[in-house]
Amino acid sequence: MRPQTDPALAQALRPGGVRSVFQPIVELDTGRVVAHEALARGPQGSSLERPDLLFAAAREAGLLAELDEACRIAAFEGATRHGVLAPLALFVNVEPEVLDTAPLDELLAIAEAAPGTLRVVLEITERALAARPAELLRTVARVRELGWGIALDDVGADPMSLAFMPLLRPDVVKLDLRLVQERPGPAIAQIMNAVNAYAQATGAAVLAEGIEDDRHLAMAKALGATLGQGWLFGRPSAVPGTDRPAGALPPPTPESGDGSSQDSPFGCLPTGTPLRRAPKSLLIELSKQLEREAMRLGETCVVAATFQEARHFTPSTIQRYRDLVERTGFVCALGEGLPVEPLPGLRGAHLSPADPVRGEWDVVVLAPHFSVALLARDLGTTGPDLEREFEYALTYDRDVAVLAARSLIGRVAPGAGPAATPCLARPASDQPATPHAAELLGDNVLVRRALEATPSGVCLVDVRLPDQPLVYVNPAFERLAGLDREELLGRNCRFLQGPDTDPGALARIRDAVAAGEECRVVLLNHRGAERYPWYNELHLAPVTDESGTVVQYIGVQVDVTERVEAERALQQERDRAQTYLQRIQELAVTDPLTGLPTRAYLQEQIETSLWNARAGGHSVALVVLAVDDVATVEAQHGPAAAEDLMAAAAERLRARLRHGDLVARWTRDSFVVVLPGLTPAAAGPEAQRVRDGLVEAVRGPVVVDGCPVVVGASAGISCFPADADDVAGLLAAADRAAGRLPAR
Repeated sequence: MRPQTDPALAQALRPGGVRSVFQPIVELDTGRVVAHEALARGPQGSSLERPDLLFAAAREAGLLAELDEACRIAAFEGATRHGVLAPLALFVNVEPEVLDTAPLDELLAIAEAAPGTLRVVLEITERALAARPAELLRTVARVRELGWGIALDDVGADPMSLAFMPLLRPDVVKLDLRLVQERPGPAIAQIMNAVNAYAQATGAAVLAEGIEDDRHLAMAKALGATLGQGWLFGRPSAVPGTDRPAGALPPPTPESGDGSSQDSPFGCLPTGTPLRRAPKSLLIELSKQLEREAMRLGETCVVAATFQEARHFTPSTIQRYRDLVERTGFVCALGEGLPVEPLPGLRGAHLSPADPVRGEWDVVVLAPHFSVALLARDLGTTGPDLEREFEYALTYDRDVAVLAARSLIGRVAPGAGPAATPCLARPASDQPATPHAAELLGDNVLVRRALEATPSGVCLVDVRLPDQPLVYVNPAFERLAGLDREELLGRNCRFLQGPDTDPGALARIRDAVAAGEECRVVLLNHRGAERYPWYNELHLAPVTDESGTVVQYIGVQVDVTERVEAERALQQERDRAQTYLQRIQELAVTDPLTGLPTRAYLQEQIETSLWNARAGGHSVALVVLAVDDVATVEAQHGPAAAEDLMAAAAERLRARLRHGDLVARWTRDSFVVVLPGLTPAAAGPEAQRVRDGLVEAVRGPVVVDGCPVVVGASAGISCFPADADDVAGLLAAADRAAGRLPAR
């Protein structure tokens, strides 16, 4: 039941109850006024004089369409009365929800009744195109026939606006005020690259809002804006100012078509386009590649695809398109038997057998700096499904890709097939409409107050509606999201996510909702227009109706950014401590100069080798190698040069040893090499061979302190058990053999 209408709202909806104030739009280079924007105000002195309160009340009462119509009538009458006539333009806003529900005839009747001297520019947002794209494309086409211009408002507030620019082809791109008022960052750079590329390609004007001082003006010019609006040029006034010279906007961009005709995407290919033949298996791989490109492009990308029949929308395809829905701005799929929403967030459409698109395989990817279209036509060959042949073209021509995307999106909304009457149809009687907060909470004041008082964010999502929109948010959710309720309701929660959000967490949410189960995850979200990152501990629980069917999900959000960051900092400290511990343990057994094992560690390894040799009947040989002239090098070049000499010798020794042999620095000028696992008969000759090779490796010139030094070496060997049966004895025997100890 619709709540009782607020008396102040009823007053506003009476003839003359809504009034318009006008704010100038100027050329930044000349200061000339080229247009005025009509802004709605409620009855003077009433509780709904402020536009935000007025529209919130109308939305709550379900009277938004009536209020929107009253606002446009007031704008036209006020503009005519105060002389805002051609060549000046009049900018008027239209609410996205009105375009979603109001009949087209009501909108066009206002246009046809407007005085011929009015030059109107209709402002729309990307939310209107996302909500009901087919109808809006048709609306824009009809409005253009009347000579109106189109402005895309709040560009930059949502990445989707960048994705929809080429489809809507606005004459004016209105930059969100944060772009000129906030500190520049990567997000602003991305937006401006896209907007300027579009403006240069189409000749569209770029208008910066929120210019309040000279600093904002300088930033607007730096961003590429040619038009400006804000308090620096004039505040909204009941009577448009006349203190500035008048100018004129460029004429609206002529349109060759709205993309809603019966022509198919394949029919958008220019005459003479080279066509190739390919089996379906190749088209599948080409389509997957385009889908990967779309994933890379992210939230500023639109994807439109056809599948001929619903049976071709396989489980593997569903998984790929779930990822596309999560990562891109807008995705639609068409095919015979496909429902309005094949999966949450994916816009769908049934194709009748007579529709030419039914016989095509089309994939279109559109983004601000990238466009591609795979357009194919079934040749009707027989045989296995993957071997069916198509003729196709893969084109990067932006105009063709835009026309193809419009052709497909023009078929998306229910009942908006090629032959459908272009109208903004109201929702079918069996389709649930987005409820108002009053309907959701009823008259239970305590429940409402409790939800409004809780410090945790609370929201309701209606899973019966297309794209599963938010239908209720409490004040804490508004604070967490950094947006007002009006900006939140009707949108899917995915706008809170970003490219760094954990895909695994999103998959768990998606699977839980599909199964009608509850879910608890921690995921990275982004707050407000500036997209400030924060970590959300989200608890989702299903809400069922009397029959047990899941109709909504309630979500409770808690900002756990401090906890997550503290846990990460603690883990980083643990990792750092572990790294230090490993390094300490390493240094305990490693000589820092040569990187070889220390004397103590080698002594342990010799003991182990001797124990293994006793148990297995093997022999172990030791080689003691002394580097000559270390003392002389130190005396001539310093201690550092002597250390460099030993490091070079260690590297040469390491390169000549067998796998399994051990080498360590033993004294200041000597090394010990252990040769384990030798047979007793071969131990002596093998040790002799290794000793000669090591001496040969160490001898030779070494560059020390920039000068070549000829190095000499002497070495002795000993074998277990022939020369001794313990470490000390073997070392002494090897030293004597090297001449480092007197013979016994």
